[in-house]
Amino acid sequence: VQLQAFGGGLVQPGGSLRLSCAASGGTLADYAVAWFRQAPGKRREMVSCISSVGSVKGRFTISRDTTKNTVDLHMNYLNYEDTAVYVCAARRNSVHCNSYSHEYTYWGQGTQVTVSS
Repeated sequence: VQLQAFGGGLVQPGGSLRLSCAASGGTLADYAVAWFRQAPGKRREMVSCISSVGSVKGRFTISRDTTKNTVDLHMNYLNYEDTAVYVCAARRNSVHCNSYSHEYTYWGQGTQVTVSS
């Protein structure tokens, strides 16, 4: 499966942004999907994830759109510390919401999110 992330951009503090992870070559509903982010000088961290059976965890709301074959990240009340490159990752048939990047097989390219006034 190939992944592509959309939706990054510039947003003011307190604002909202929705990122989408679109898949081709596979049905994303069969995969656990996570959003990771990495800010300059910081380690990559998992933001939110959804397992193949629908369990979720993380700071922001994550959801599937099976009609579009996407997983969306709904980010509200953004602050300066949320500025980072966001990337989505997938792991096939994982009933668990994995938190570590090495647990994911497929990766999309990143999309930049900048929170600034």
